[in-house]
Amino acid sequence: MTLTRVLLSSTLIAVSASVTFASELRDDAKDAFAPLPSTIPAVKDNPITPAKIDLGKALFFDPRMSASGVFSCNSCHNLATGGDDNMPTSIGHGWQKGPRNSPTVLNSVFNEAQFWDGRAADLAEQAKGPVQAGVEMANTPDNVIATLNSMPQYVDWFKASFPEEADPVTFDNFAKAIEAYEATLTTPAPFDAWMNGNDDALNADQLAGLSLFMDKGCASCHNGVNLGGNGYYPFGLIEKPGADILPEGDKGRFAVTDTADDEYVFRAAPLRNIDQTAPYFHSGKVWDLKVAVQIMAESQLGEELTETEADQIVAFLGSLTGDLPEVTYPVLPAETASTPRPTGEVK
Repeated sequence: MTLTRVLLSSTLIAVSASVTFASELRDDAKDAFAPLPSTIPAVKDNPITPAKIDLGKALFFDPRMSASGVFSCNSCHNLATGGDDNMPTSIGHGWQKGPRNSPTVLNSVFNEAQFWDGRAADLAEQAKGPVQAGVEMANTPDNVIATLNSMPQYVDWFKASFPEEADPVTFDNFAKAIEAYEATLTTPAPFDAWMNGNDDALNADQLAGLSLFMDKGCASCHNGVNLGGNGYYPFGLIEKPGADILPEGDKGRFAVTDTADDEYVFRAAPLRNIDQTAPYFHSGKVWDLKVAVQIMAESQLGEELTETEADQIVAFLGSLTGDLPEVTYPVLPAETASTPRPTGEVK
């Protein structure tokens, strides 16, 4: 056999092995994950219509939904910065600091529950929480409805969004409209293209990182369409992090269930767009994604990753960063003489 034939044969064997690896990896990945759907996902008991989406978008960006007139949903879930505010914990009414890191709103429709402790069953229930929280928007349902009813354009939008209701301007419908808009905030990524059969969508480091992600056990918690957001796990399953990362005063899901087994249990963070949403963890104490990966490997899996392994997993996580739907800032209805004025001390 000539040298040329030997080299050609070796190349074909290598290519065949690579194709086999990629095919087997995709089969394994399909057992653990799912690509984003190509259409707006349905949500329970809330038919999504264009009118409802437009109304929800206006409400999402309107700071007058807060008592001070300063804070909107977009303040903590900024669509220009990965769907969160890129701060350890969010700033709210009176410039108070919230207790936990703000999760991204992007792809949040795929989470089985909302908030780090899962206390809201869906996005509509979640939308009601920050509006009423004293440390966030510090408003009341009655004041929100009075504000909306004071602006004829909002009343018309609610009628168009909920045409079957005689009095559509309600706090429940306020939340449903925001849920409808947030359901559109999905970000198809290279990982989805690869899952759908595009072999060129991921590079060699990303494929190696995906393989490690599954082999090391990361996918046991971070799985499904959102690679997380669908289960509750102790933070520190193998080795509990120090108080600088896991504050002793925040016992996670325990506050919801009052069950001892739920102390320091949190919802697994969804990982889409994770490289855009530093700092990390519910405490917002870690700014470097590679460090966060290493902490998770040690505390949850008892694994000490090599530098190369950590870099490859980070490379894979980068393939989860997708394209945000084009966002045009809405023109909001004008206030009237009857619109409630901002209240509360803003220091």
